[in-house]
Amino acid sequence: MIASALRDAGFEVIYTGLHQTPEMIVNAAVQEDVQIVSMSILSGAHMTFFQRSGNSWTEPAQTIFCLPVVGLSPGEDIEDLESRGIGRLFGPGTPTTEIIDYIQDWFGGQETS
Repeated sequence: MIASALRDAGFEVIYTGLHQTPEMIVNAAVQEDVQIVSMSILSGAHMTFFQRSGNSWTEPAQTIFCLPVVGLSPGEDIEDLESRGIGRLFGPGTPTTEIIDYIQDWFGGQETS
């Protein structure tokens, strides 16, 4: 659903499929020279996923955001992930228009810096 909304909004989307390891996603991001990595983490294991990948998330992309569907704890998890370079976390039920607006605003700010 997110990939379709981003594609409909004019973004080029590269879908890597389900059950990807952090290493597989980082490798695909580097290979495709992406600017954003977006994921839905259904398992609630978002902290394990990002801890396992270390700092490699900030290297292939200019920003990264995560779209966890379940298991997101609003306090420490968000602060920890943001300190690792995760651009923004969107929780369950976030309208796709909010996600698209965030990306467009972020890139608009990058162009003026």
